[in-house]
Amino acid sequence: MKRIALLPVLLVVFLAPSLMAQSDDYNHAEVGAFVDYFNLGRTSPNINFVGIGGRAAFNVHRNTQIEAEMSYDFKRDFTSTFSNGFTTQLVTTRLRTLHALFGPKFQTSGPFRVFGTFKVGLVNFSVSDQDAIPGFRGALGGVTGGDTKADIYPGGGVEGFWGPFGLRVDVGDEIYFDDGARNNLKITFGPQFRF
Repeated sequence: MKRIALLPVLLVVFLAPSLMAQSDDYNHAEVGAFVDYFNLGRTSPNINFVGIGGRAAFNVHRNTQIEAEMSYDFKRDFTSTFSNGFTTQLVTTRLRTLHALFGPKFQTSGPFRVFGTFKVGLVNFSVSDQDAIPGFRGALGGVTGGDTKADIYPGGGVEGFWGPFGLRVDVGDEIYFDDGARNNLKITFGPQFRF
């Protein structure tokens, strides 16, 4: 019985070096999905949006990728306090955000990586009472005619890979421009696949 319990430990010890050696075999491109948190700091009170997104990247060098991503944030409820200080009300915002970013990602090598990125793109603010999928389609259609702002995203994070599968977390400042720079915290987390 002890030998059977010892077998998985021995497999990990003997196979780990070969898995690490193969990690560069899967280092040409990446695709991933993520959950994002976006703190819209300009509103009062701040609205914390949660959404989903996807990204794709290809290597131009061992430590440099060109990456594109898009995410859509769902409608949110927030608490509004009236001027008398005692009355509160739960309010559903009809505001939705669509983010599209593109730029380089500079990373270390190996199965666990630290990276930095600087992307440019746009954020679209749309108002809708539709559900998620029709709201997303409406936001895409409204990019050219809606309330779309240019933005930049300096950020960084870590990712760990086990063969072709990995997990990634990013933290950055999505800065859009509307009568000056507007700073907004953005955090993403999700799986990555490299090949």
